[in-house]
Amino acid sequence: MQHEGQTNSAAIFQVLADDYARRILVAADQGPMTAKALSEACDASLTTVYRRCSMLQEHDLLEERTSVGPDGTHRSEFETVLEELHVDLSGGELSLTMETRDELADNFTALWDGLRGDK
Repeated sequence: MQHEGQTNSAAIFQVLADDYARRILVAADQGPMTAKALSEACDASLTTVYRRCSMLQEHDLLEERTSVGPDGTHRSEFETVLEELHVDLSGGELSLTMETRDELADNFTALWDGLRGDK
């Protein structure tokens, strides 16, 4: 999904201004991570990690998935979905466009289907 507009841009800029939020995005970009693993990777308390993860999810920058651990317990893992972020300054305004991994996968699938002649 793409997000554009001044109101959304201001909120995203504010989210990305947070050092812990940026650390979590970078750490979770390597693959799904539990809150505990993010806490260790980002040198942050679990409370801080959960707060930032919630904030990042609200803005569609992070995705939470449930997985089954080796011992059979269910656990939440977080993964960055932000792939690209574009900032444009024109007409006296800053605007922001985001692309997520899902969008890029959908675009690739559509391109591939187009090359194969699928409709």
